[in-house]
Amino acid sequence: MAASATSELSSLCEKYSRVVTLSEVESRKDPETDPFRSKYKARELLKEIICTLRNQYIGEDDGESDQPQKDQILEGSDSEGCGSGCVGGSPAALRAAKLGVIEHLLGVNHVETEELSAGEEHLMNCLKLLDKYSMSRENISINIQTRNQLGILWAGRDETEKAQGFLETAESLYIQYMKQDGQPPMDLSDFFVTEGESVLDQERTKRFEMAHTYTLYYLAQVYKNLEQYEKAGRYCHTTLQRQLEFNHFVPLEWAINAATLSQYYITKSRYMEGRHCLAAAVVVAGLAGEVPSEAAAQENEAEGEKREQLRQKRAEIARCWIKYCLNLLQDAKKLLEDNIGELDVERQAELKARRRQEDEEEEKGLKSAILFGSRDIFDSILALEEKVSCAYPLDFEEARAIFLVGQNYVTEAKEYFQMDGHVTDHIEVVQDHSALFKALSFFEEDYERRCKMHKRRIDMLEPICKDLNAQYYLLICRQLQFELAETYYEMMDLKLALADKQDELDAHTVKKFNHLCAASIKYYKMFLDSIRTADGKFPEKLEDDVLRPALVAKFRVARLYGRIICPDGATQLENLDKSLECYRFVVDYCEQDTEAKKAVETELELSEEMAGLLPIKIERLRAKQAALN
Repeated sequence: MAASATSELSSLCEKYSRVVTLSEVESRKDPETDPFRSKYKARELLKEIICTLRNQYIGEDDGESDQPQKDQILEGSDSEGCGSGCVGGSPAALRAAKLGVIEHLLGVNHVETEELSAGEEHLMNCLKLLDKYSMSRENISINIQTRNQLGILWAGRDETEKAQGFLETAESLYIQYMKQDGQPPMDLSDFFVTEGESVLDQERTKRFEMAHTYTLYYLAQVYKNLEQYEKAGRYCHTTLQRQLEFNHFVPLEWAINAATLSQYYITKSRYMEGRHCLAAAVVVAGLAGEVPSEAAAQENEAEGEKREQLRQKRAEIARCWIKYCLNLLQDAKKLLEDNIGELDVERQAELKARRRQEDEEEEKGLKSAILFGSRDIFDSILALEEKVSCAYPLDFEEARAIFLVGQNYVTEAKEYFQMDGHVTDHIEVVQDHSALFKALSFFEEDYERRCKMHKRRIDMLEPICKDLNAQYYLLICRQLQFELAETYYEMMDLKLALADKQDELDAHTVKKFNHLCAASIKYYKMFLDSIRTADGKFPEKLEDDVLRPALVAKFRVARLYGRIICPDGATQLENLDKSLECYRFVVDYCEQDTEAKKAVETELELSEEMAGLLPIKIERLRAKQAALN
């Protein structure tokens, strides 16, 4: 009898081992014409295993009717072995666990072969089997893993709240088990191993902890879909930490996830955590190895794939660093600017006075933050963090230090995202580079040097705008046209401020000033022309995405025509007529569209004022011209 039981156990173990091989190894080699061949073979073996188990348990019970026998399968009273790897437990819990493991694997098998309803049924059967023993060492791991699978299944059906229920229960089970027991629970493979093949406690613990890590990972996705972003960020951070702690991660994948998380922290102005994520991303990405040379990539296909992947992921991390530097500068600008957008020196002095206290608070915050990595990795992360501040820059030198870090990452990103092959990405990197210069210019007190920064922006954006085909890249063309118009407009304002300090304007200054006005008008008009219909008419109703930009463009064109320094009265009259026409457009459009009034309140107020004053000025000028003639 003992020999027969041993033989039967050995047969079950062999079949289980074959299932694992088919599902995890051979399925990867299945042909495209028969993609689930190995999965189907594994399913048949699983059916044989569960049939054997049911017959075995029924045969061991003494009931006469079929139903009591089935009940005893779940409730159990006889001792029953599970191989040398088992942690001691009640026979009923062991029986439920064995059947539960196979139901779980059948559920996963059906899901992976795109038979979701059947997969759900088997996974739910597993939970029913484990219901009375959910917190036992035999059942806790399979219970959590099954709920993870059901969470994934329902999330895939866009039933986010159902997915949330299964995953939050899985999380609660883990927490409760660790409080009540905490010992290494049995792993799925423990139930189907022969003498000497059991999993060590250390490996059991690792697998159990990783099952919990997956719970947290899936919950992060669920909370994101539910727009609970604070929770999603917290769970994502914890997931990344645990992956490092248990050495269960793919370096590039982990690095991209950490860099992506940094973008969430940046939007919340939590730059300390954002910097930590980015520094960790760089360090962990480095674990993937060096980028193969171009020559090696050409000679070997595998090296070529590795080179492409490493270059792409590191360029993506570089782009996240650019956003970090850009947002830090922009947030500092918002903190320091007065009501006309210039540096508030009193506010600057006040914030500088607080700097020492803030440094102390930063140190405390760093200690209380969730930090990544083992000691070796953590030291490397801290070394990288020291190269860039996470505090708001309060003067030009501090802002410049952050700008230079961002600019270095612009260079790195552009090495991969080149115009040839990555048009949209390349342009976005260039736009961020322009935005870095714009943010830095706020801290520059010298207007001439500020103008040079804006000129750098024009030099990088203008060639792209000229070469880009608006038929295929209309939105990007509009963005570039508007930004170029704004940049020339800012330079015009700066030159005007400089001119006010001079007693008399020389011909060169006048020519330069008028050139800036004309260039700004040109790009604003290009933007406005892009909104016109196919027959060249300006739309009666502006779309929401262009409503404010279009009205701002009209307002600024009006102001620019009024600013041009004219050599004669006739030209001045012509420009003032154009200016009045644009002001009236803004006023008339807003009278018919209440939403437009909200979008351009300041511009509308000034337009109404100028629409009233300009006709008087024009009439006086006409009268003057008539008198001269």
